[in-house]
Formats: sequence, C-alpha cells, structure tokens
Amino acid sequence: MNPTDYPIAWEHPATRSAWTAHMVMNVAGFIGWIAAWVGLLYALVVFLSPGFVFLFVLPLGYCFYRAVAQLRYFSPAFRMRRILRTYQWQVLHHVTHGLSDHPNVPGRHYGWFEFPNPARLDQLLALVFSQHLRTEWWHRRMAPRAKPELKSQIGVIWFAGDPRFVGLVAVSKPDEAVPRRMQILEQRTEFEDGQSFTDWGVTPEDIKRGRRVGIYPTHS
Repeated sequence: MNPTDYPIAWEHPATRSAWTAHMVMNVAGFIGWIAAWVGLLYALVVFLSPGFVFLFVLPLGYCFYRAVAQLRYFSPAFRMRRILRTYQWQVLHHVTHGLSDHPNVPGRHYGWFEFPNPARLDQLLALVFSQHLRTEWWHRRMAPRAKPELKSQIGVIWFAGDPRFVGLVAVSKPDEAVPRRMQILEQRTEFEDGQSFTDWGVTPEDIKRGRRVGIYPTHS
C-alpha cells in the first residue's frame, strides 16, 4: 500500500523497519565506540609499557567523545517514533526550503522547509532543523549551488507531523516506498501582539496530538 493510505505513519511496515534500522545503527555505534575504547585501554595496559601512554591519549579521548556523542542520537530517535505514531505520512513535491535564516523564524537554525498549514492550505509555515546532528546529507542537497542530481534527491519529501508544532521529514529512492534519512523539524515562533496558535487554526484536538510528541503550546 501507498504510505499515505495508512492513518498513521507507524502502521506502514516499511516505516517501522526503517526506524528499527535507525535505532540498530545508534546502538551499534555506541557499543562500537565503547568497545574501541576498552580495546585500546586493554592493549595499553597488557601489551605496552607506560612509555607508550602518550600515544594513546588522543585515541582514547576520541573514542570516549564519540561514545558520549552517540548518546545524543537516542532521544531524537524516540521522538521520531512518537511522531510516526501520531501523524500520517504526506508525500509532497518541490517543497520550498533554504539554508539561510528564515525571516519568520527567530533564533539560530540549520535550514528550513515550508509546509502548508493544515487549517489554511494557502498559508506556508516554516519548520527548522534546530540541531546540526546528522544534517550534513540534507545540507549538501539544500545548498543553492548543489548539483541538479543532488537537489533531485529531495525533490519529493515525505512529511509526518503538523507544521504548526513539529514534523519529521524523509526521502525515498524512486523505485521503493521506504523512508530514508529521517530528520526532525521543529516550529520556532515567538508570538507577539496578541497573536496565538488559534490564529493558525489550531484546535484542541491538534493540541492533544501535539502533546503526544512533547509539544506543549503556551499560547492558545
């Protein structure tokens, strides 16, 4: 079945498999860096004299750093699952995007996509990469000077979420309906002059769904 035919993205079998593979990579990476650290330390203590300690300081420090950094991938992965369990996939073509700061988004961010407001389809709302973790693949294809063959890889975007709160983007190969390169996007808005989420057509049910993925609107 088409991924958009499922009431929530998580019910799409290929999506569940893709998320599981994503988590397996996270776990394998963490275990791998810990194993490398232990292996280096074992080799230093068992096989080498203290005079070689200085040669192992940087490798040991790097392995420890990468193991700690790997832990940062787990929280976003579980949030991805919450989004997939709450929202339906949409498949969108030629989504407007950019790497420079978006004029309607405060603060620093690492690129953005615009999606239609589900309550007002003629209104576009920007969601941003709020962190740079694993965004290199996206940035290379979003760059204004990217080659056409690279840009075409994000010509079709899978989107699950609500652009008034949060969303998950992915892409797929032309010959298969499997989400790849899943990445979380967030809404970042400072309401002023009495503006509120209700101005975007947000309903109590929308807020309820948003809370399932950790969004707690302060303006309604």
